[in-house]
Amino acid sequence: MTERHSPRVVPLIDQRSASHHTPAAAFSPDTRIAANGLLSDTLGRPLRDLRISVTDRCNFRCNYCMPKEIFDKDYKYLPHSDLLSFEEITRIAKVFVAHGVQKIRLTGGEPLLRKNIELLIEQLSALRTLEGQPLDLTLTTNGSLLARKARALKAAGLQRVTVSLDGLDDAVFRSMNDVDFPVTDVLAGIEAAQEAGLGPIKINMVVKRGTNAHEILPMARRFKGSGMVLRLIEYMDVGATNGWRMNEVMPSAEVVQLIHAELPLVQLEPANPGETAQRWGYADASGQHDAAAGEIGVISSVTQAFCSDCNRARLSTEGKLFLCLFAAQGYDLRSILRNENADAADLASAIGHIWQGRTDRYSELRSAMAADTGTGIRRVEMSYIGG
Repeated sequence: MTERHSPRVVPLIDQRSASHHTPAAAFSPDTRIAANGLLSDTLGRPLRDLRISVTDRCNFRCNYCMPKEIFDKDYKYLPHSDLLSFEEITRIAKVFVAHGVQKIRLTGGEPLLRKNIELLIEQLSALRTLEGQPLDLTLTTNGSLLARKARALKAAGLQRVTVSLDGLDDAVFRSMNDVDFPVTDVLAGIEAAQEAGLGPIKINMVVKRGTNAHEILPMARRFKGSGMVLRLIEYMDVGATNGWRMNEVMPSAEVVQLIHAELPLVQLEPANPGETAQRWGYADASGQHDAAAGEIGVISSVTQAFCSDCNRARLSTEGKLFLCLFAAQGYDLRSILRNENADAADLASAIGHIWQGRTDRYSELRSAMAADTGTGIRRVEMSYIGG
């Protein structure tokens, strides 16, 4: 029998991410790596979480993600033939699960814009972890289509959703989404998701000083005791199109202090290894966590790095693997998927070599870096690989 070698792993060079090239030889393609759940990177971090972008399109134009001046009517989205099919996504997800992935999150763009996404969810919900358990299968959405799709998503096998909501004031919300979309429609989607059993629901609020910071307390009041978890996210320097400035970042410590002054909080232990959010529970009169009141989470992606136990990989909508939300390069897995001479073992070996060589810890090194490194290399845009 002819000896087979792993296909070459080709880093992505894409006009949106301006990714640079890393020699494929660095990943020793002649050495096979099998998927056995024991994979770890150079810092000993396992692979447990996969974010899959299913579309590069969105019906919002939030200025921190897809600003209208960049993503206008002339913007060229990926042609449908470039996108991974649902069958290809499922094939690649199965290999990641064999490497130890336990959680898959579907993202975009806006994932509910992908036609018949329920079919993909059905396929992914049939996968099982190495321990024989169902995956933690979730989806992040802007909520605009959630009211009409919630029941179908649940029936397809989706377990829960995270909804992006940057404020309750309608004028603020319309301004931030920049397409004049009313907040009441998103709130109706959240209610529909809760009724459908897509929970526990998480509400993600990106806090931008001078824009929506005054909405923090109204959001905390609204979701306290609702069974949902409000997560407040520092405005991040992802990509280059959002015009990020440090003076627009409201540190999570300040957010917690603001809420605590009115609604006392007590810090909670992390729910899972590699969790990005620091948990704070609402306190009762005795200073103990009141489980009925629930909790909030703060994601300190700028002021407090959580690189040390990051176990997430990201797959773009056309099959490029990114090892960090702030990455400047991606690796072409679609070429392996569409190579008739390659199989699941080839794909597993390629992923294994890529993850074993992972050194990413951008947030820990941020102070020594800029959005543009000076070499002409720009980081991937969040709208391209999801948050």
